[in-house]
Amino acid sequence: MTLANEINVPIQHTDRFFIGGEWVTPSSDAKINVIDSHSEEVYLTVAEAQAADIDRAVTAAKEAFDNGPWPRLTHAKRAEYLRALGEEVVRRSADIAQMWPRESGVIIGVANGAAFGARHTFNYYADLADTFPWETPRHPSRGGFGLVVKEPVGVVGAIIPWNAPMGLISMKLAPALLAGCTVILKCSPEAPGEGYLISEAAQTVGLPAGVLNVLTADREVSELLVRDPRVDKITFTGSTAAGRKIASICGERIARCTLELGGKSAAVVLDDADIESTAQSLAMAECLLSGQVCASLTRIVVSRPRHDEMVEALAAAFSKVRVGDPFDPGTQMGPLAAERVGDPFDPGTQMGPLAAERQRTRVEGYIAKGVETGAVLATGGGRPKDLDRGWYVEPTVFGNVDNRSVIAQEEIFGPVLSVIPAEDEKDAVRIANETIYGLHGAVFTNDVERAREVAGQMRTGAIGHNGFKSDFDMGHGGFKQSGIGREGGVDGLLPFLESKAMLLDGPTAAYQGIEF
Repeated sequence: MTLANEINVPIQHTDRFFIGGEWVTPSSDAKINVIDSHSEEVYLTVAEAQAADIDRAVTAAKEAFDNGPWPRLTHAKRAEYLRALGEEVVRRSADIAQMWPRESGVIIGVANGAAFGARHTFNYYADLADTFPWETPRHPSRGGFGLVVKEPVGVVGAIIPWNAPMGLISMKLAPALLAGCTVILKCSPEAPGEGYLISEAAQTVGLPAGVLNVLTADREVSELLVRDPRVDKITFTGSTAAGRKIASICGERIARCTLELGGKSAAVVLDDADIESTAQSLAMAECLLSGQVCASLTRIVVSRPRHDEMVEALAAAFSKVRVGDPFDPGTQMGPLAAERVGDPFDPGTQMGPLAAERQRTRVEGYIAKGVETGAVLATGGGRPKDLDRGWYVEPTVFGNVDNRSVIAQEEIFGPVLSVIPAEDEKDAVRIANETIYGLHGAVFTNDVERAREVAGQMRTGAIGHNGFKSDFDMGHGGFKQSGIGREGGVDGLLPFLESKAMLLDGPTAAYQGIEF
């Protein structure tokens, strides 16, 4: 028996919502069943929010912002709460590692690190309490004394997807709380567990009532959060299609929004790159969350003379990936860590299932379109023969893909790679940029100067050299239809702040006698 058979639901109050610092009774009996992606059985059942519940959560957040202590605390005091939240999340790390694989299909080796990544984010923003320029003195052109003050944007609606809930909760919650905002966190119906856990953590650390409010709702009810005039800002991570809708609603009422949306990221393989190591790196990176990553490098652009060799190497690497039970004890290290120590094909599971049946149906539909449009199916394309339950799909590689085709242009959100031939380096850059997206990318070459040059020509929010690389402390977000704004880093704090220019007759006591 593997750990996947040992059902553990390590959260409480799943029949309620966390609003105003309390676990409140829902307005209806509506429920959401969360299905275990490995067993296809119901893992847990949570309350489903209706219009009245959204209204209640917004009311609590608005009251906490207008009349509560939170926006009036010092940044240093708010930072103390952030650090406490990070520590409490780490204390619950085993609980997160039980829920995330069942909700989203991630392997246990990756899930074990979720809490520590979240703590890093909470601590990163806590550190900014002492270093960020919350006030900047100025010399107004007409005399007197000026201050540019950064103030909280207000009530925030944070909408997260199902693929990496705890990481995304911390990425939105930490900067919002440090800024002094209050938050309504809307969890995904597929993966609400971490929302309950962060609610319990907020109670444990004594976060003031109404600062964090958490509920789970489907799209139609979630739209009410976006439309509510009392919500000053929406921060959303999800599909570009949903992002367009949210942006249009926010535009109607001039609400602030940050959108982290889809991607169709290209890896440009230059002629001096080693094919075998490149293929291994790309294949193993795509195992992360079973390819359910918006920044995945799914378009592999390589010169035509090296195309076949690239396809063969990717097919060989991807076909060796072990797909199976995400709780297999052999997965403790995880594929990306394994790659770093030179043993990417350890005996444990390296890739789990997709998050939901409809997600597998979606991926299978794209695979069928790839075959129909003449792309060469080099490996995969079906369901693993030894797995008759669970939302599994084989790691799949297509060769000779036309960059204008559906599988090259639309986000699949599964373990499907498309190899696209280019005539030369200039053509490779053109192909990489020929997409509505611009979230991530990579350049494979032994020459760092060429990597820098090509990276500068690619229209995307982040570029890795010789691998799938990202650093959220540097900021994460996209060009074009991959989003608006940035998450992570100092840039991730700015969207939760408004700038206020104060023009005073003279300096305040804090600036008396100080040169600036």
